[in-house]
Amino acid sequence: MLPVERWHAAIFKRRSTRVYNGLPPGPEEMSALEAACREFRPSACVRAVLVPETKYNIFTGFLGYGVITGAVSYIALVGLMKDPRVFEMTGYLGEGIILEATALGLATCWVGGFYNPRVVAAEVRLATGEKVLAVSPVGYAPDREHLQDRVMRGLARGDRRKPLWEITTGLPEQEWPHWVKAGLLAARLAPSATNRQPWRFHVTGEVVTLWAAGIDPYPRVPKRLDCGIAMLHFELGAAAAGVKLVTEHLTPPAVARFWPETGQ
Repeated sequence: MLPVERWHAAIFKRRSTRVYNGLPPGPEEMSALEAACREFRPSACVRAVLVPETKYNIFTGFLGYGVITGAVSYIALVGLMKDPRVFEMTGYLGEGIILEATALGLATCWVGGFYNPRVVAAEVRLATGEKVLAVSPVGYAPDREHLQDRVMRGLARGDRRKPLWEITTGLPEQEWPHWVKAGLLAARLAPSATNRQPWRFHVTGEVVTLWAAGIDPYPRVPKRLDCGIAMLHFELGAAAAGVKLVTEHLTPPAVARFWPETGQ
């Protein structure tokens, strides 16, 4: 069961933070995050690992987008690469943990390429066939927003989102069921690499299909990972509107199909 009210509220609070104050999360927050990593397992092909305090500087970004400073704790997102759903489920899992961190008052930032994979792999102890697919620092932002975060949000256009008409096809907006619009409004706020927003939704009555679209300007993070983030947001938005969804996973370039559970 998704903690719908808690995570849906966190969607509107979450912002990417690249500068931290050098302190790990407090014991209560750390315990809650460890529980979330342990208990939120939407698929057997992915897992989240909290590293409470690393001895290394795992973040390798320079001169811009990938720079993370002051973070001593992080979450690693690990996938079993033989599973065809590994990328979208990594996005789905990771965003759930990030929304939980946001609800706990912690700062985070999706990092898909600018980290040291060998160091992270050693710290999380990978099993055969697993790979670290993304990480997120987790901790506390400075009391005042750092100039670097403001600059990078502007460069990445992180506060700008495509309008609903640009990310949907099918029925016109005035014919959408209420839960569809609620889900799309939540999905519209999903984070993505360089804010590329590579998801598209097709609305047909009570069925909505999500697929990955567009040219990929940032191949280090597959578009299906971003779409997994949007998938969770869509489900949370619909659930907050009172509709629990059935989700069917699809083959590329489609990602998933949604429709309301019967008996609602």
